This record gives sequence, C-alpha cells and structure tokens, in this order.
Amino acid sequence: MASKFQKLSKLKVEGTDYYYYSLMELAKEGYNLQRLPVSIRILLESLIRNIDGKSVHEADVERLLNWNPQNPGDWEVPFKVSRVIMQDFTGIPAVVDLAAMREAAKSLGKSTEIIQPQIPVDLVIDHSVQVDYYGIPEALSLNRQKEFERNTERYRFLKWAQSSFKNLRIVPPSVGIIHQVNLEYLAQVVMKKEAEGKTFLYPDSLVGTDSHTTMIGGIGVVGWGVGGIEAEAAMLDQPVTFKVPEVVGVRLTGKMKPGVTATDVVLSITELLRKSKVVEKFVEFFGDGVKNLAPPDRATISNMCPEYGATIALFPVDDNTMEYLEMTGRAPEHLRIVKEYLKKQGLFGVQEGVEYSQVIDFDLSKVKPSVSGPKLPQQRVDLERISDSFISFMEESGSFTKSKSGAVQVSLKSVPVSVKGQNMTLGDGDVVIAAITSCTNTSNPQVMIGAGLLAKKAVELGLKVNPKVKTSLAPGSRVVSDYLQKSGLQEYLDKLGFNIVGFGCTTCIGNSGPLDPAIESAITQNSLSTAAVLSGNRNFEARIHRNVRANYLMSPPLVVAFAIAGKVTVNLEKEPLGTGRNGQPVYLRDIWPSDAEIQQTIAKYLSKEMFTEKYRNLDSYNEEWNKLSAPSGSTYNWEEESTYIRKPPFFDSFDLKTDMTPKIIKDAYPLIVLGDSVTTDHISPAGSIGKDSPAGKYLIQHGVSPQDFNSYGARRGNHEVMMRGTFANNRIKNKLLQHEGGYTLHFPDRTEMSVYDAAMKYAEERRPLLVIAGDQYGTGSSRDWAAKGTLLLGVKGVIAVGYERIHRSNLVGMGVIPLEFNGSDSFESLNIDPAMPMTVTFDQGIEPEASALFSFTEKLSGKKREVRLAIRVDTPIEVEYVKAGGILQYVLRKIIQNT
Repeated sequence: MASKFQKLSKLKVEGTDYYYYSLMELAKEGYNLQRLPVSIRILLESLIRNIDGKSVHEADVERLLNWNPQNPGDWEVPFKVSRVIMQDFTGIPAVVDLAAMREAAKSLGKSTEIIQPQIPVDLVIDHSVQVDYYGIPEALSLNRQKEFERNTERYRFLKWAQSSFKNLRIVPPSVGIIHQVNLEYLAQVVMKKEAEGKTFLYPDSLVGTDSHTTMIGGIGVVGWGVGGIEAEAAMLDQPVTFKVPEVVGVRLTGKMKPGVTATDVVLSITELLRKSKVVEKFVEFFGDGVKNLAPPDRATISNMCPEYGATIALFPVDDNTMEYLEMTGRAPEHLRIVKEYLKKQGLFGVQEGVEYSQVIDFDLSKVKPSVSGPKLPQQRVDLERISDSFISFMEESGSFTKSKSGAVQVSLKSVPVSVKGQNMTLGDGDVVIAAITSCTNTSNPQVMIGAGLLAKKAVELGLKVNPKVKTSLAPGSRVVSDYLQKSGLQEYLDKLGFNIVGFGCTTCIGNSGPLDPAIESAITQNSLSTAAVLSGNRNFEARIHRNVRANYLMSPPLVVAFAIAGKVTVNLEKEPLGTGRNGQPVYLRDIWPSDAEIQQTIAKYLSKEMFTEKYRNLDSYNEEWNKLSAPSGSTYNWEEESTYIRKPPFFDSFDLKTDMTPKIIKDAYPLIVLGDSVTTDHISPAGSIGKDSPAGKYLIQHGVSPQDFNSYGARRGNHEVMMRGTFANNRIKNKLLQHEGGYTLHFPDRTEMSVYDAAMKYAEERRPLLVIAGDQYGTGSSRDWAAKGTLLLGVKGVIAVGYERIHRSNLVGMGVIPLEFNGSDSFESLNIDPAMPMTVTFDQGIEPEASALFSFTEKLSGKKREVRLAIRVDTPIEVEYVKAGGILQYVLRKIIQNT
C-alpha cells in the first residue's frame, strides 16, 4: 500500500537508475531525523519500505519518528529483515521444523509449496568439525574425514533442503565460520531487489541463529542473534518483533597503545558494558576514536556484543569500511552504490547531533593487555594478574588450607603423568588446551599475523610447547590459511603444534575433542583444576571441555605464549615463558612482535585477490560434500530408525482454532531450582554426550556406540536426544541437591534421579512442572533447544529473577510462560518449600505488563503464601504466539488461512 511516509527517490549510479525510500526527503516535512541514532534510522527505513497495513502500519512509523531516547515506550517494532543466516547446529532443527510444517500443511489439504523462505537464507556448515587430530600435518584432512563419518546423514538432509526450498543456500563444510564468512563475503551493506519493474536499494539487515551474528555491526550492518524458531518466522515473511530499544552511545577516544590488541579492547569493553547494564539495548559506537579502529577491530568488538548483553553493537560505515569492502573483494560498482546510497540517506560516517539514551566514554589509550576468565567473559583481568585470578577461583571452589594464623593458603595439586612417552607432572593451573579459534579473532589479520610472528620468534629462540597442551588452529576462513602460508608463518605455528585442524568453530563452541587419555584420567581421578586458553568469546563452565574447569579468553598471540608457558599461574609481564636453547630465560617481551612488523607483513602478504579467489567457488574445497547423494521431493522422507533427523512433535496436534493460553498452572512441582547466570549451555549443552547420561543411554539402546555419539549440537535434529540432554550439563548446579550435574529430586518422595527421568515420572503422574531460577537466566548462545527441551520435559512456566533477551523470547516462542519475581523476591528470600505443590494463576490473563498470582508454601513454618509475579510476555504479538501454542504454530496458521 502507498503511504505518505514513502518518499520514492531515484539514484543514478554509472548510468543505472536505482530507487529508494528517502529519509532525507521525509526530514524536509519537519521530522528531525538527525537526532535519531543510525540504528533507529535503519529500523525506520525498514518500517517505511514494508508498510502494508497488516504487519507494518503507518502508526509504527509515526511512533519511531518520535523516538524518545529517555523513554522509548513499550510498543513493539515490527522489523522485516533483509536476510537470515544460520549455522548447522541451530540451522538443522530450523529446517527440520520447516519440513514438519510442510507435513502439517499437507495433512490439511494444502500445497507443501506454501512453506518457502521468502527472503535469502544462508546456512553455513561450521559447527560440526571437532578436534580429534591435532599437532600433525594431516590434522585438517583427518578431522574432515571424521566429520563426514559422523555427519553424513545430517549433510544429506541439508542437501535435500537446498534443492527443495527456494532462497536457501548452503555454504559447505570447510569454507569457514559463519560470522567471518558473513563479514568477508555474504554481507552486502546495501541490498538490491527487483520490484514493480524497478531496482530498489535498502540497508542490509539480518537475524541469525547464532548470538554472535552481531559481529556484522563492525561494518555497519544491523544484525543480531535469535532462536531458530524466530528465524523461521522471519524466513516466512514475519517481522521480527521487539520492544523499541534504548540506544546507548559509546564514545570512543584515543588509540590503542603499542602491543595492545583488539582482543584486549573487546574484553575491556565487555567488562565495562556488562557493569553498565546494556542488556536488551542497542549500542552504537561514535567519537574520534572510531577512525583509529580498522573494520576487523570493530568486528571483534561487535562480535562480543552478547557477552556485554546488548542486542546490537553498531559501528558507522565510513571510508575505513569502504576500504575493507574493497579489500575483501566486493565489486567496484557495488561499492559505488553503497557509498552513494548511504550518503543520500544520511547513514554514512559518524553522525553529529545524535541523541542517545545514555553516553558511556571509553578511552582506547587506557586499555592494557588483558585476559578474561576463568568462568565468564566479563571477568577481565590485566595480563599480569591471571595467576591471582586463578588462585581466587581455587579459593572460591574450596581448594585451600588455613595456616595456624588463619591465613588462607591455596594448595595446588600436581600428579605424575606420562604423555607421548614423556614423564612429567600435571597440576592445578596447568594449560591442557590452547586454541586459536573463533571468528572473534581469526577474522582479524592483526592478531593472526601477530600470533604467527610470535611463534616464529619463539621457535628461533628454541622454545617449545609441552606435550600435555592440546594445541589447535581453526581459522574462520580460507583466506587466513592463505596469508599465513604465503608469509611463511604457518611453518612456525606448526612447529609449536598449531597446525590447522579445520575451518570451523571447534574449541570455541566445545568441539575441542578428547584430551590425551592420560591427561583426562589424571584430571578426573585427582579432581585437578586445569586450564584452557583460547581466542574465543565464551568460557562458561564445561563449555570448552567437560573436564577443564578454568577457561581464559585472550588474543591469539597470548594463546601461543601460554601454550609455551604451560600454565596460567605465571605473570608473563615479569616471569619467563621458558628457557631458550642457549639456557637463558625467554620473556614475553622478547618475542612479542611490534605493530610495525605486523603491519609490514599484512601489507606484503594480504591481498584482494586472496578473498576473490577463496570465495569464487565455495564447492571446490570439499570433495566429500560434492559426492554426497541426497533425496528429492518437496517433503522429507523421515527415517524411523534415524538417530540424527526425526520428525519433531511440535505440530502433532496442530489445528487452526484452539486457544492455547493457559489459565492456571495448578499444583506444580519444580523440576529444577537454579541460581544466577545459568547459561543456555547449562540448559542445553552443545558438547559431548556422556555414555551414562539419559541421551547416551538412548543412543546405546538405538545401536550407537559411544565413540559415534557425536555431540549434542550435531544431534539437534533429533528431539529424543535433545529432550534427554536438557538440564544434563555436568556443571549445572541444582539447588535441590548438594552436587553438580543433571540430577534432581522427584517430589513428594524426594527420590534423586536424572532430570529427564523425573520429568517422565511427573508426566506419568500428569503433574505440571515449573523451573525456578535466579538472575540472567538463559544467558549465552541463542539456543532454541534450551526452550524446546524445556517444553518437551513438561515445563509450563519458568519463574526467574531475570532473563537474558533471546532465551526469554524463545520460551514465549515455544509457549512456555516466562514469569519474573518482583523486587527483591527470589526462591531463597521467599523461603519456598519445593516439596509442596505450588500454583500460578493467570487472574489478569496473559498480556504485556500483566501479573500472575503465585501460591506456595513456606519452608519450616508450613505457612501458605501468595505473591505477584510479572508475566514476561512483553508484546501483543507474543500474546498471539502463546494463544497459538508457539510462534511456529502461529505462523503456520497464518500461512494456511491466507492461502
């Protein structure tokens, strides 16, 4: 429909006419767009372009034009994104759901073809490669071979999907990591689309089924992570809805000191912004310091946006961005379109006169070499204090003794081990994993070349890596290996054991593979607290490896340095890394490359041709993929005995009319009671499957041997595995028990059993369930299985002190009601007796800002009490999702009713 806000304008670039809806023409009618943050302007353009009177209304545009930085309001923005990206762990269950939706449509007599992505969707296969082989020249080919042995069935399914669904492109294994491929290749910054005989231009924007989709904000593209279920809705032409955000401006000043890396900067920003409480807010970077950051540095900062809690982290598109786009092989004619269009729209460069909800200052010149850990990304410490950090961690875990004077003395254990024929000791604080991994850093030539130069100097001085350290290098794109090879630096990384193990996420997401059996045995039998060092973005408990307790994030050069040092109980600013071949101590300062050395190497060995050559033919890197046969047809032929891909139950009782809104959750028991900062990794682990876990037992019963279990992430197309894996993380802390792990008490008999077994017993008893949790519940990855698994275990509602954005949205998307304690209320402060039935009554209905009545029994006194809980169904569209039983059911109803 035509609208008064749609000011159609024409832009001529090299003789070709392009059309767009002009923000500047709209400003001439008295609207002060200059005060609006760039991110709000991009949302505004999308609303104007997509006005249809159904999902996007003129009233939405009017409200956003009047955006108030101090009080944005509580209305929802219906944002239609330009495209969707997915990785295979989260993408496969999304495509499985689409296949199941086709079956549901078919069962109602509709054509299966009505279920099609309406916008471009790219699925990058990057999450399935594991580090089984390392430290040898053949590691890459052997790991790829193992990857295909494990994942052939999944990959066949994806090949079927690519041929069956329109607008779906699969980026095969061994090309790179989703966000680096997006940064270097997929992102257009400005999109083109044919409509009504014209070529329209509009800003690139996206959602992705991975929380670090925000990385693309480093080159000025609005994008963030959502659960697979929201991504599916976006594919099917539904707007992504969210409460209109506050926008925090981060004013950057100064420039990095010599020897400081973008990794140090992002760890420092993460610490600051997490303390500043930017959760569910947009963040924009501005100020004179922006020009002192190259786009790869900016991308590193935007990548860790989920770790500081914001929704997006946006840098402006400026001349530095244009140089990066040119270097990475974007077509010259497209670059001219990008610059001209953004200038015409008032979206190019750092904008003046912008009104932010809050301004936070950050001086780049004050950043010091840093690491973060051992359990959270915001636990930043100066490099020289990593040992103090580890000792504090040991104190907190109870690994200390007291002297006669009462002073605390941490006791670090060590035991003898034999690794690769060498006798040595393994102790608390020893590094057992050192991984250059993750698009966070491998997308940045500055730190990758820095790691290579440091390795070169270390080798030349005779330094080596101890055999107890599992070393790996997993670049985020083929370009990285190209410039490391051509510069001769890969040779030195290889000599220290940092051979390339794959082009994928690997250790960053928990695909670190097994440790040496002697190492693993020593850790488990002696309860050692060993360490991992990695250039990733997350270090939650049990994420990197289930038996490695302390995990530190750091730059790639520091990963190499700590691999050489072999322990985190060392101050590398003052103590030597090791002893050189001449018997002299070698310090970090002796091998740290200068900024000039790094820049000279980049200038000599990194070229535009590398990018164009590596991305020219994505199918050329993987013969195994090309040889794979795939089924055909518009519906998938589900295999009854498959342990990877099974038809999900979410549409089994689908109908077009029933209102699924709950009126009461009566006489429920808590399935599990959790504390603060419970991550989606805790709720739905992505890593290895224990043979004695419910999921492991299921796989064994279905003929799968433990060595072929693969990972939870790889099994996400099988709901039977995933529901058994829900709350099965061996580091999860259930407050109903004294020990860690995926166990709980069944009430009222107080029998201890696995969470899954308890849920099934409650299901037999027809008992509804609740989950009770602390603050920041569901932090971490955009893992929709954390919500799907919760639903399939019979949980009707979650009561938490507070939620992380994506998980709250995912719970609503699955029809599980998120509830929130008010004020200082919590499980502990209310003294709730978990052994007595509790009831949630939705006496105000389920509406935004409504509350529910929570009835429970106090422990010890036996007194019956009632308190109000906030219902965190935050927007009108979320109310509709709840009515339909979930977002996918809502979308399917809408598609069928409109055909």
